[in-house]
Formats: sequence, structure tokens, C-alpha cells
Amino acid sequence: MIDPKIESALKAALTAFSHYNNIDAAPLITKFKSVFASDEDFLGKADMLDEVFDDNPNIESLREVFFDLLMVNFFSADVKKLEDDYLESPEWEEIEEETLDRGTELLNLLLYLNECEDEDIEPELSDYLKEFLLVDEDEFQDEYRIYEPVIENQILMESPVSEISRVAKALPGDSEIKEIFYPLMCFFHGVAAGEYEKEKIAANAIEKDSDMAVLEILISFN
Repeated sequence: MIDPKIESALKAALTAFSHYNNIDAAPLITKFKSVFASDEDFLGKADMLDEVFDDNPNIESLREVFFDLLMVNFFSADVKKLEDDYLESPEWEEIEEETLDRGTELLNLLLYLNECEDEDIEPELSDYLKEFLLVDEDEFQDEYRIYEPVIENQILMESPVSEISRVAKALPGDSEIKEIFYPLMCFFHGVAAGEYEKEKIAANAIEKDSDMAVLEILISFN
């Protein structure tokens, strides 16, 4: 099964990536839909996903972002076909262990946006950090460490996107949030970004194709 919201996010990402990379990645939507809608188990789908990226190296920068989408699709669509307690089963624990090094922090943000929709609240950076990630709680210090650049730079919500770009470029290469810092901050900076705002975001992007693909995923989810 494929969640309609995930299908829209896939299309939005590939369209944006194509636009800013001067390649035509949009036709790949059919292949990705086949992966996400497959009856394979989660690890089987992950292997199928990797095969599409292995065959299309020009979209490699989207691999782990699409893995995040695969995970969200599993939670929202595939899990409905499984037993109620599947996500607490030894089988799922084993899958989590096998995929520890996969995906990005985009997964948490997408789950947060789903929660915002369920609770009918507007996404907001402080709410994401404190109420969803619980970065102020002692037992969630891993999240605090990962999101420290975001926590320390919340003032950027009052700054132009050029300043967000400057801070993003200065993040150390081993920062776990570096990959999505710019689109994440730009999303919260203008949750309902119109075309003019998107043009400014694109003009200041670090990696235009992947940054704008991630931004379009977030916008489509919201």
C-alpha cells in the first residue's frame, strides 16, 4: 500500500529535484510507487528502493530521504495489514537494529507533521523541539545533541533565509542534522511558503536540488 500523502511527497520531491538539477527525474515516480505499493516486507521494500537508486545515480542525494518516506509509509499504510502490536514485536526490533544507520532526521519531522495534522495544530519550531522531541528532558539528551545547532539558532526564525544559509554552511561535516538543517529551518521560517518565498530559499540553498526536494516534501506533508 502507498499512503496518498507519501505519493504526493514523492512526486513533489522528484519534480523539484528535476527542476533544480536540469534532469528529468519525474518519470521515476512510477518505479518508486511500485516499490512503496509492493507486498514485500519492509526490508524487501528497502532493497527494492536501493535498486532504483543504484540504477539512477544522478538522484543519489535523495536515497536516505526516500528511505525516511518509506518508513513513514510503513507506519501509516503497511502496518494496517499487520497485527496491532507489530511495532513492539521482536521482528520489528530486529528491523530497527538492521536499519539504524539508514535515513535522516527528516523522519522525525514527518512524524511530527502527521501529529500536527491529527491534533489540528500549526507546526512550529519550538513546539517540535520541546513537545515532540522533548529536548529539554534529561532522558532525551541524544535528541538534544543532534538538534543542538537548531536549538541554538532558533533566532533564525526572525532572520532572512540568507542567514539560515550562512549558518547551514558553517555546520561541521559530522553534524547529524547538517543534511536537512537548511530545508528544515526554511520550512519553519515560512510554513506556508509561496512561490516568491521558494525562489528566495532556492537562491540561498546549499544543494539546490536536494534542499528544494526536501522542502517540497515538507510543504506537501503540511
